[in-house]
Amino acid sequence: MDRKHKTTIILLQLIAVGLSAQVVTSELESQYPFINFAGDTLVYNKNSIKIKNFFRKFGNATNGKNGSVNIVHIGGSHVQAGTLSHRIRTNILTSFSGITADRGMIFPYSVGAKCNNPADYKVEKSNTLQLTRNVYKEPQKELGLCGIAVTAYDSTEWVKITLNEPNLDFETTQITVLGYSETGNVAPYIIFHGTEYRPTRINLQTRRYVFNFHSVVDSFTVVIPCEEEQSFTLTGIYLANRKNGVSLSSIGVNGAATCDYLDKCPYLVKDLQLIKPDLVIFGIGINDAAGKTFDTAVFHRNYLRIIDSIKTVNPECAFIFITNNDSYRKTARRKYVANSNALLARDVFYRLAKETDGAVWDLFNIMGGLGSMTKWRDAKLGRPDRIHFTPDGYNLLGDLFFNAFLNEIIYSDDGQYDEFHF
Repeated sequence: MDRKHKTTIILLQLIAVGLSAQVVTSELESQYPFINFAGDTLVYNKNSIKIKNFFRKFGNATNGKNGSVNIVHIGGSHVQAGTLSHRIRTNILTSFSGITADRGMIFPYSVGAKCNNPADYKVEKSNTLQLTRNVYKEPQKELGLCGIAVTAYDSTEWVKITLNEPNLDFETTQITVLGYSETGNVAPYIIFHGTEYRPTRINLQTRRYVFNFHSVVDSFTVVIPCEEEQSFTLTGIYLANRKNGVSLSSIGVNGAATCDYLDKCPYLVKDLQLIKPDLVIFGIGINDAAGKTFDTAVFHRNYLRIIDSIKTVNPECAFIFITNNDSYRKTARRKYVANSNALLARDVFYRLAKETDGAVWDLFNIMGGLGSMTKWRDAKLGRPDRIHFTPDGYNLLGDLFFNAFLNEIIYSDDGQYDEFHF
């Protein structure tokens, strides 16, 4: 079955469920002729047990059967911005009716100075708190999976979170505040609908403060009651429920490379134990390959260390590697050159997929290869820095990723409904 016919079937399926995502159509191909739509596929060994098992589990969770699926998307600024991850999340949750969703791991980025926040949840604060990120040479705080933290000192601080996505029905009935107090026994509490809630469970070893609610929470305030000479470091907030369903947590820190998620995040594994991911979508690499020199051996070794950490939590976790996008490196004032290190990184991603029974989504190839970011910028899909994308660009990428994802879930190679019975 040719790809265009298969995509047309998928388009009809999406129309049937009312999905507004862009998929590959002749109009889209005509609008962006520089994009390699034929490359919009997941590349993996068709005998891959882990990938197939993941899609089978996803099929069960979204087809009214049983079980939950937890997905983690981890990367740098592409992920912290939130647009790409949320587009994928929205496409999944609006495509399969009746599934229960939780928002998963979040971080109140904008509580720190000059730190951007995803648009799908609003953050308000009492003050700007001291920021620590894993991109610092020597972070002063112990970080976890989020790779970022804010610290409150000397007064009662509060952070208000409001889910800002009316089109998605997230069910949050359990909130886990991640963090620790270095000085004094500070325990955060939550205000919901004017009522104070104290933790129903505290685990100082895993640094978790768990709150349970009888009704769905869409807006809440975390209060950090520090007294003089006390402090509390917040490292993440996990929004969950106790039902089967689908969750996609996005973890991103501006400027982060693979090394920044290793020794600088000692509580990464403990935080992963809270999520127990079935699939990790990797998007780390643009910062590793940003300089003139790029050590692919170190890059490969760092990735394997991160993967080994994830396997300690779930040995059967599946992996999808998103290759580095085409980008440019500034050489002088108003002078840029296409960063050919993306080709070297791409080779490593394919090698990693082979070694881990994983899959590759070849963003570099889909964009059009070396130098293609200029065309994306001219089409207002890429930003002037020739590294990042505009909101329209990120949304298009989210739709293309979902299209490739959907191809693997719904239809077999002969065009018939496959073993997942959608």
